[in-house]
Amino acid sequence: MLDQQDPVAQVAAFGGREIGYDETVLTPRAWTQEQSGWGRSLLDELPEGRVLEVCSGAGHIGLLAVVGTDRELVQVDASIHACAWALRNARAWGIASEIRHGSMLDALEPDERFALVIADPPYVPSHGVAQYPEDPVTAIDGGDDGLDLARMCLDVMTRHLARDGVGLLQLRDLQQGEQLRVEAKERGLSIDEGRQFDGGAVVLLRRSTEGTP
Repeated sequence: MLDQQDPVAQVAAFGGREIGYDETVLTPRAWTQEQSGWGRSLLDELPEGRVLEVCSGAGHIGLLAVVGTDRELVQVDASIHACAWALRNARAWGIASEIRHGSMLDALEPDERFALVIADPPYVPSHGVAQYPEDPVTAIDGGDDGLDLARMCLDVMTRHLARDGVGLLQLRDLQQGEQLRVEAKERGLSIDEGRQFDGGAVVLLRRSTEGTP
């Protein structure tokens, strides 16, 4: 049971478990269980290897994707507050996640490869963040067109997906996925599938050219 004595701490139900968070991180969205579930189903078919979650926030999406498996999890976030919550939640769930604080482009070694990359970047255009005053700006601000961090996630997948690995990129809607299709192709990735949910969308990416194992 997560400690609920802290007056700023809150607890959200997620995948039948508890996720702790506070106002420094994005409140866990129930619909993102769909991304976790998709990732979990893919793990049954993917090659051996670790799972990476970037822009992890409180860590709930990656944790739910790997719980009950023997996959090692690495979670990266630029917010020290998010990393603290991800670590706290991993411990509460009994998962030995490796938490890394820093830019997703700098927190990984060049030779690190992952069977599954889960990416949950901010995707609200900068001019629209004022519509969500309850959310930390850094957790939702995706730049001028909302896709600056999503493009960084594509770069991470290009560099760090294992051969035959896949990425799951969370977006506002499938239209954003279409906006990224050409840029993904330029990075050697293909968007193979997209799913729209009540709250957001997720697209699946694979290497369109042979990757480095």
